Amino acid sequence: MDPALVAEIADAGLSPEAVHAHVALAFSEDLPGGAEDATSAAMPPMGTATADLASRQEGVVAGLAIAELAFRYALGPAVEVLARVPDGTRVVPGDVVMTVRGPVAGVLTAERTALNFASHLSGVATATARWVDALEGTGCRVLDTRKTLPGWRDLQKYAVRCGGGVNHRFSLVDRAMVKDNHVVAAGGVVEAYRAVRERDGVIRVEVEVQDLDELRAVLEAGCTEVLLDNMGPDLLRQAVAINAELTGGEATLEASGGLTIERARAVGETGVDFVSSGALTHSVTVLDLGLDFRED
Repeated sequence: MDPALVAEIADAGLSPEAVHAHVALAFSEDLPGGAEDATSAAMPPMGTATADLASRQEGVVAGLAIAELAFRYALGPAVEVLARVPDGTRVVPGDVVMTVRGPVAGVLTAERTALNFASHLSGVATATARWVDALEGTGCRVLDTRKTLPGWRDLQKYAVRCGGGVNHRFSLVDRAMVKDNHVVAAGGVVEAYRAVRERDGVIRVEVEVQDLDELRAVLEAGCTEVLLDNMGPDLLRQAVAINAELTGGEATLEASGGLTIERARAVGETGVDFVSSGALTHSVTVLDLGLDFRED
């Protein structure tokens, strides 16, 4: 890989080796066994051309370095990336986000793979930015979840960051999270919290509560991160007041469950610290990006 591209991917908090593996896997689906593109290979010699990757919609772009890697993977030194906007850039229809120049057949071969990465990750970034905009001024921030495509978690969570969101835990080992079924298994919400604490006194622990009585109980037990499940604005405001009463507002409160972008601001204005939405990653709509050859 190009050293500058490797450094850029690493600076984004991604593993260059893992991203390269993603791109290689994508091409193995399109060109199994290293075969040629049957359509492009059948065309007469077409020389070189310049092509613009442009947005067809308003949104936020992400994954453009991965799209560049796709072109470089397919064409090697034969491709030039003449321009590329930074990930996280807000765009409107017609904005050019990347320009490449190279052999026509190679650009056509790499086109779909590059667009698949950039369109999907830009969709995640765009969805996240909508929540960020809805919450602006409330002090509340939007979190992602572990509801990610298998194998794509690092990429999707990177795209959330490009959209201005905050990453929740990446795996089952970097933070403990007590959910309703853990509570049933342990015999109570405080019992579940204490079971985690007895096993590991250092790990961050977040506890999901279903009502204000459970909230009081876990705060009194020393929990400092609480997920408020399926609570409306009135209950959330009461939860914030209880947190202020018992901890001076030091515990972190996250609202989750049944949230929509239309309700985001009302929830953010209750005083909770975070809202979380699996929709940022599990049901995102891609941002429509297209590749157009210039007429020389």
